[in-house]
Amino acid sequence: MSMNRADIAFEVNGAAVSVSVPPVRRLSQVLRDELRLTGTKVGCDAGDCGACTVLVDGEPVCACLMPAASAAGAAITTVEGLANGKLSALQASFLDHGAAQCGICTPGLLVAATALLENNPFPNEIETQDALGGVLCRCTGYRKIVAAVMDASRHANGLDHRMPGSGHAVGASPVRLDGLPKVTGGERFGGDSFPADALAVLVVRSPHYRARFTFGDLDSWARARPGVAGVFTSADIPGKNCFGVIGPFADQPALAEGFSRFRGEAVALVAGEREAILDLDLADFPIAWTELPHLLQPCEAQVDGAELIHQHRPANLLTSGFVERGDPDAALSGAAAIVSGTIDTSYVEHAYIEPEAGYAYMDGDTLVVVACTQAPYMDRDDTAKVLGLAVDKVRIVPTATGGGFGSKLDVSLQPLIGLVAMKTGRPAALAYTRNESMISTTKRHPAEMQATIGADADGRIAGMVFSGDFNTGAYASWGPTVANRVPVHASGPYATPNYRAEGRAIHTNGPISGAFRGFGVPQATIMQETLYDELAGKLGLDRLDFRLKNCLRNGSETVTGQKLDSGVGIAECLEALQPHWTRALAETELFNAGSSTKKRGVGVASCWYGCGNTSLPNPSTIKVGISAQGEVVLHQGAVDIGQGSNTVITQICADALGLPLEKFRLKSADTAITPDAGKTSASRQTFVTGKAAEKAGRALREAILRFANVSERAAIALDGSSLAIREGEATRRVDLSTLQADNDGLVFVAEETYDPPTLPLDAKGQGKPYALYGYGAQIAELEVDLKLGTVKLIKITAAHDVGKAINPLLVEGQIEGGIAQGIGMALMEEYIPGRTENLHDYLIPTIGDVPPIETILIEVPDPEGPFGAKGLGEHVLIPTAPAILNAIRHATGVLVTKVPATPSRIRAAIRDKEARQ
Repeated sequence: MSMNRADIAFEVNGAAVSVSVPPVRRLSQVLRDELRLTGTKVGCDAGDCGACTVLVDGEPVCACLMPAASAAGAAITTVEGLANGKLSALQASFLDHGAAQCGICTPGLLVAATALLENNPFPNEIETQDALGGVLCRCTGYRKIVAAVMDASRHANGLDHRMPGSGHAVGASPVRLDGLPKVTGGERFGGDSFPADALAVLVVRSPHYRARFTFGDLDSWARARPGVAGVFTSADIPGKNCFGVIGPFADQPALAEGFSRFRGEAVALVAGEREAILDLDLADFPIAWTELPHLLQPCEAQVDGAELIHQHRPANLLTSGFVERGDPDAALSGAAAIVSGTIDTSYVEHAYIEPEAGYAYMDGDTLVVVACTQAPYMDRDDTAKVLGLAVDKVRIVPTATGGGFGSKLDVSLQPLIGLVAMKTGRPAALAYTRNESMISTTKRHPAEMQATIGADADGRIAGMVFSGDFNTGAYASWGPTVANRVPVHASGPYATPNYRAEGRAIHTNGPISGAFRGFGVPQATIMQETLYDELAGKLGLDRLDFRLKNCLRNGSETVTGQKLDSGVGIAECLEALQPHWTRALAETELFNAGSSTKKRGVGVASCWYGCGNTSLPNPSTIKVGISAQGEVVLHQGAVDIGQGSNTVITQICADALGLPLEKFRLKSADTAITPDAGKTSASRQTFVTGKAAEKAGRALREAILRFANVSERAAIALDGSSLAIREGEATRRVDLSTLQADNDGLVFVAEETYDPPTLPLDAKGQGKPYALYGYGAQIAELEVDLKLGTVKLIKITAAHDVGKAINPLLVEGQIEGGIAQGIGMALMEEYIPGRTENLHDYLIPTIGDVPPIETILIEVPDPEGPFGAKGLGEHVLIPTAPAILNAIRHATGVLVTKVPATPSRIRAAIRDKEARQ
C-alpha cells in the first residue's frame, strides 16, 4: 500500500514549487524524481558522501537526510541555481583549475563551497578544508578543488577558456571539452535520465557467502502486491547464463541458479512501478536459504580436500603467471647482501561516488542499454550472450561515468535491466544502493606475498624471487590479468638479471576481485620497494642512490628479456627527486632531534607499468571527418571516466590533422555510432586510442591534401562551410556544402586502427608483453605519533615520466587523484565483508587527509606513443603506498607488514620492537 501523501510547498532556485509526496520522502529523491533537478547526486543515502549537498535557507544540508516535510517553506538552492545564465565565479574557477574530473561529486562540492564563499570570500586552506570536509571525492585528490575555491574571487569576470588558437593543442591545457556540464549540473550520469514510464527493478541478493536456495510461489507473491509487474530468475534468461571479461575464464551467472557463491550475488529480480518498488519490503520474498560452509582465505581454499568453488578448477586455482630469467637461486646464494620478507594486503573498495545505474528499453527488435560503464563493447557482447541476442541487436549507450577505476569494466546491471525490458516490453531502470554496489561489485585483490632480493658488494641487484597468492574471490573477473601482470612487474623498474616470480589467482567465497588501478602491481610493488629499503640499509647505501644505481636505462633488458631501446625515464624521475630528498632528510633529522613522542620519516618508491593488455591484441579504432557544415566530427569511443580522454584524444587528433580544437565536435562512445576504442583500463587510452586518433588525423589531413593536389607542407583552415588549403602564396577554397556527404554527413572521412606491437610470453615468461612502459617515483614525508600510532602526511613529491604531457593540467589531476587512492590503500582502506559495506564504515581519504603534492612532469618521449606520450592513469598510484610504508619505517624503525598501516597495526609493531629491545 502506498504511503499517504502531503502537499509540500517550498522554493527551489528562486522559483516557488509544490509537490505531493509522502512527508518522509527524502528531499534528494523529491528534487531528482519530482522536479528533475538531477544535478543533486545520490551516492550513499546516508549522509556519508555529501554528493547530495544543497543549500537550505543558505546552509549546506545533505538532501538525502532531510525529509521533504522539513523543506516546507524553505528556500533551497541546488547546483542548477548557482548561476543565472552564465557561470558563477566558483564554477569558472573549478573549470580553470581542473577541479572537476568525473564530476559526480562536483555539484556537492560547489554548493558547499558557495556557502563558504558567501560568508568568507577569501578563505585559507584550513577554512576551505573545514567547509568541504563532508563531501567525498574519489578522483581528484582534492588539491585542485581547494585551489579552485581559494582562487574563486579572481574569476568574478568570467573564465578564460585557455582554448589554444593557432598554436599546438598538444602540450596546452585547455579547459576539458566535457567540463561545462560537470559544473552546471547538466551532466547526465547513469541514474539521471530514467524514462518516466520505466519499471523500477530490485535485485534479490544472497545474504550468505555460500548457500543453496529454492524459490516459493513467485507468481502468487507478485500478484498479491499491487504495482509489481513480475519476478524474474535464472529460468527466465533466454541465452547463456554466464559472463566474464576474459572469454576463456567466463564463469559468472547473471542470476545464480540454485546456488550462490558469495555474499551479495544476484539471485532474482523484482520489477514494478516506481512508487510500488519504493514501498516494497523484500523481507517476505519467497526464497528459502540453506547456508553452507565457506572459504574466505586462499590458505583455506588451498588445503587438501577443500571444497571446490568451481568443480573444473582443482585446488581452487583459477590460473597462475610465471616469469623466470637467469639462475636466481645461484645468484642469491652468492649475493653479498640478501633480504627476505612477507607482505599481506587487504581488499580495497573502488568507492566511486556514483553507484552503478542505468536503464534499458527495446527499440524495435534492438535492446538499448543506457548505463555507466568503462567498456561499452564488452558490455554489448556479454549482454547479448546472456540474453540470447545477436550482437548487432544490443546497443550500449554509455552515460557519463562517475568514477570507475576498473570495477565498471565488468558488467553489473546491464543484463538484468535488459532482461526485464525484454520480458515486459517496458523500459526498466535500476540504480544500485551504496550497500548493493559495495557487496556485489569487484575489489582490489588481497595479496599474500613473499620475496627475497640479493645484491653484490657494489650494490648491484644480483637476483630476486617473488611469490604471491591473490584472492580472486568467487568468480574469475580480471584474476588472470593480475596473475600474469604481477610477475612481469614485480622486479620494479630495475635491472634484475636473475629472477623468478609467480602470481597465483585463487578462488574463495569472498567478494569478486577484479581490476583496480594497477591490476595487482601496487601490491607487488609494496613487497619489492620495502625490501629495497632494507637492502640499501644492509649495504650502507642511501636509499635513493641505491635505486638510481639499479634502475633500468635505455638499452636495458627487462625480466622478460625485452630490450628497451629508448624512452626509459625512471632515472630522470629519480634524479628529479634528489634535491627534494636531500631537503626532506635534513628537515626530518632536525625535527627528530627535538621530538621524542613524534618522529618524522621520509620514504621513496618507484614504479613502472606496461601500457595496455599483456601480450594480447589491444586495438583501438577512431573515426574523424569533416561535415558539410565545416565541423570536424570525432567519433571518440574511449569512455571518459574522469581521466580526460575526451579532451586529450581530441587534442592529439587536432594537431595531427592541423585544425584547432574549437572546430571539433565529439560523438562519444555508443556502440551504434562510434568504432570500438577498446576498454578504458590498463592506462591504454592516451597511448592506444591516442595513437589511433593521431593516425586518423594524419590520414584525414592526407585525404584533404590529396583532394587539393598539394604537398604535405600545406596548411588547412575552416571558415564556416569553406575549407581553405594554403601552400606558399596559393590558396584554394573548397565549398564543403557542394561535396557529397556520407551517411554520417561527412564529406571527408578517415578511420584508423592502432594495435600495440607485442609478443607472447613463452613458458618462462620471456617475450615482449608491452609496447611501452611509463615510469615514476615518489617521496613521502610524514610524522608518526609513537604513542597513538597515527600518521600525519606532510608532503608527497611525485616525478612521473609521461613521455609527453598532452594536457599538463589533466596530468597533474591524474597524479594527485592516484596519490589520494594510494594514501587510502596505505593507511586506511580495508574492505571487510559483512562489516565495511558502506561509506561510513569503509574509510577513504577526505579533503583533510591529502597533503600538499608537488608534481614534477618528466617527458622522455617513446617513439611508439602519440607525440611521444605514455599512459599514466595507473602508474601514479603504484609508488604511493610503498613510499608511505618506507617513511613510517624511517620514522619508527618498524615495517608494518599487513596493509593498511592503521594506527593499531603501527602501535602493535612498535610494541613488538620495544619488547625485543
